[in-house]
Amino acid sequence: MAKKAGEVWVWLGGVLAIAALAYVFMTPYNRTPGVRLGGTLTPPPADWSGLNIERQPGQTTYQSQVMQLKPDGFPPFVVNVWFVGTPKGVISATRHDGGYWGERIHANPNATIRIGDAAYEMTARHIVDEAERKEMGAAYVRKYNTAKTPGMAPEDLANPELWEIFFWTPR
Repeated sequence: MAKKAGEVWVWLGGVLAIAALAYVFMTPYNRTPGVRLGGTLTPPPADWSGLNIERQPGQTTYQSQVMQLKPDGFPPFVVNVWFVGTPKGVISATRHDGGYWGERIHANPNATIRIGDAAYEMTARHIVDEAERKEMGAAYVRKYNTAKTPGMAPEDLANPELWEIFFWTPR
């Protein structure tokens, strides 16, 4: 009986080790947060708008349109977020619902982002000015074609009670 219990623990340990490795090495490229960013630390481009990839008709994946975001601090984690490149930096948004990555950025605005294979050290500025929010929200809506998506129209993204908008610039 003791031998059988030991085999169960070994099997369970193996399953947990495989799950941990999958979490560390695979999830930054899926919808689930992970802990490994990857990519190559790269000098910032002169114009970030060149990093936008517009969604093509019939395209069902948004993978080419997301950036991976790894906030500084502990515990480490990486999450995929939509972004819009502008000439001077990158726009991202999160629902104003106390989500984990948004709260982490409020506590420490430094993060590393990855777009494609390039990683950049960045600092976020929470956008509170109404005119800036409208402009940045409209850019988000244009890129992702969300004007008719409930909760993601331009007026929704401009509403600070619904969305938090961050503008990322190089450190």
